Amino acid sequence: MGSTWSIRRKNAALQERIAQDGLLIAEQPPGTEPRARHFPYRNRIIAGLSLGTVVVEAAPKSGSLITARLAAELGREVMAVPGSPLDPRAQGCNGLIRDGATLVQSAADVLETVRPIDQRMVRTSRDGFRAPPPEDASDAERRDVRDLLGPVPVAIDELIRQSGHSPAIVQTVLLELELAGRLERHAGGRVALV
Repeated sequence: MGSTWSIRRKNAALQERIAQDGLLIAEQPPGTEPRARHFPYRNRIIAGLSLGTVVVEAAPKSGSLITARLAAELGREVMAVPGSPLDPRAQGCNGLIRDGATLVQSAADVLETVRPIDQRMVRTSRDGFRAPPPEDASDAERRDVRDLLGPVPVAIDELIRQSGHSPAIVQTVLLELELAGRLERHAGGRVALV
């Protein structure tokens, strides 16, 4: 109990500063002692508030994989950094990629996958660089992507590869189909026509 109390006391000032300047979200009432069984609730909040989840290292039964599963169930992008098949800490990431998560090798891969869907979300950096606006798909690109879809779930990475279009174009078409109620998202970053 002593170490838990000192951790809470040590972080109390940080928590108060975040509450004043930002936002605190929790499923447990204030003052609830942190317990391992509460972490999946936290992971669900993280997955729900994020455009995507990037898993860098994950053992086969890690909390990161819980977050990735929840993100996929919520229709968020799931990305993973590959690792050596001999490293147990890479088994989770490699499994996610095998099951359809987007392979990430750099920050640019993440930015390409989770482009802002609303220009109000684009921030201008100190040097004035502004990310380009999201690409709009042409009728031919829409048709190309739709023709690759069917009732059997397919990985988004596979759609990108087979269509030959950029991830932004494929994601745009998928979003349009989803908003029209014609697309269903499945675990592992897979999609199918309804």
